[in-house]
Amino acid sequence: MWDRLRAVDRLKIGLQDGILPRGHAMMSVMRTILLLFTATVAFSADPRTPIDNDEVKVLNVTQAPHVKTRLHDHKINRVMIYLQAGHQNIDYQDGKKVVLDWKPGEMKWSPASGMHIAEITSDNPVTIIEIELKKPGNPSKLATGALDPVKVDPKSYKVELENDQVRVLRVKIGPHKVAPLHEHMLNRVVTYITDQNFRVTTPDGKAETVQHKAGEVSWGTPTRHKEENLSDKPFEVVVVELKS
Repeated sequence: MWDRLRAVDRLKIGLQDGILPRGHAMMSVMRTILLLFTATVAFSADPRTPIDNDEVKVLNVTQAPHVKTRLHDHKINRVMIYLQAGHQNIDYQDGKKVVLDWKPGEMKWSPASGMHIAEITSDNPVTIIEIELKKPGNPSKLATGALDPVKVDPKSYKVELENDQVRVLRVKIGPHKVAPLHEHMLNRVVTYITDQNFRVTTPDGKAETVQHKAGEVSWGTPTRHKEENLSDKPFEVVVVELKS
């Protein structure tokens, strides 16, 4: 994403300095800018909506304690990832009551629901990564193959949830440990429970350093690679693979 944005910036600077061609060549440049911009629309400039594309909308929501939400509903299924421990009461319009409890980094499946009011009843704010699933599951999409990370490295990759829309993995890689070559076959949303400082190497030997902060979210596409944790601390993420 950042490479695309830097390319757009370089084109803009060229326009300002008058060093880019005019006429038909200029139209080609403008089309390039448009294509580069379009390629980044999966990532929102609004930190409260870090990803919004045709498969998912990801919300980064911090809820204050002891404050009731407005009456609302959720029309599509979601995966919820809670970054801090907490408790929540949910009162539905039909009289049903639900009490939720979670630990830091815990994931929960949240199906579409009717009108309700929610309240964090613990004493501290809670940040929730809400992954709204825009599409139903596609039976032709396979989550696993010969290099499925759950098969290749079962100590590091564990399935926490699987249904017709998603497979959710919790990944824990110790300090200076290497996850061997594996393949991600589906698009995925990655929520970082801890900071990341990795060396990622593709089968052709190309390596790059990848870094994220705890609480960040990233979008991933199908790929093969091996990963090395360069940090002195253990690494943990929740990966939501999309079967849409």
